[in-house]
Amino acid sequence: MSWSVEGSEPCQACEFQENLKILRQIPFFSETPIESLKIFAYLCTRERFRQGDYLFSQDDDDGQAFYILSGEAELLYSNGRQDLVIRRYQPGDFSGGLTLLGRAQRLFSLKAVTDMVCLMLTRDKFQKAVTQVPQAIPGMLQAIVENIWEWEKRFLEDRSSECEVCRKRTGVSMI
Repeated sequence: MSWSVEGSEPCQACEFQENLKILRQIPFFSETPIESLKIFAYLCTRERFRQGDYLFSQDDDDGQAFYILSGEAELLYSNGRQDLVIRRYQPGDFSGGLTLLGRAQRLFSLKAVTDMVCLMLTRDKFQKAVTQVPQAIPGMLQAIVENIWEWEKRFLEDRSSECEVCRKRTGVSMI
């Protein structure tokens, strides 16, 4: 269960400036025009999570993106028998950009392994803002394309020679 830290910060203008600086560093937002970015920075909230809380759960369509300000979380995949730890998220990691663009069930769960503070943006706020600043979308789409391409390239370099099954499952960049 999260709780918002809105209103508990002494300087909302300072928080807005910090949000803006953070968004500029996230690849998903890095090519977004500054005027659009200011709107997204304003719409972000700070959320706290306690150790053991789920930021989101597998199969949910929560429409939330998170940037971790402090604390750590584990990305989990449940195969029906057990929860497999896929990776660990730490301060500076961003998760959920695609959920801002459209409806999608989560393939994973993200669970706080320590107390955490995250910068959060919801799909509803994001999509309402995008109707006002549609020029933000091309840069985000380009960032997504580049991220998918880089991921697939690294995957092939790391595994292509040793895993035929892995090679056969690549090609997502060919969408």
